[in-house]
Amino acid sequence: MAQVLVVEDNPVNQRISSLMLRKLGFAVDLANNGEEGVAMWAEGNYDAIIMDCQMPVLDGYSATARIREQELAQGQGSSHRLPIIALTAHAMSHDRQKCLDSGMDDYLTKPVEASELGATLNRWLKRNSA
Repeated sequence: MAQVLVVEDNPVNQRISSLMLRKLGFAVDLANNGEEGVAMWAEGNYDAIIMDCQMPVLDGYSATARIREQELAQGQGSSHRLPIIALTAHAMSHDRQKCLDSGMDDYLTKPVEASELGATLNRWLKRNSA
């Protein structure tokens, strides 16, 4: 079972994401902000991260940048990096590009359908296992 870290500050969105992911067959851990997410990533063994963009303490863009910096410092090349997928209410094309520029691999908008979330995660997990 793939382990997914959801980094999201809103309790309702945490609950919805967790339920969707568990129904799709994923194990889920929750982080309440980007700083907590970076710390959990460093201590955990995750297959993917679902990252909100606007959070207190440390936003998703900065959290992603920190994870990418640490991956590089650990000698992990871009072909073996952890998939980080934005899940945000920001739906403009420049928002998508900002996510990708920060080091995120993909972009989904809220509210997301379970089928779209599952398909996106499965596509990235297959890429990483190939």
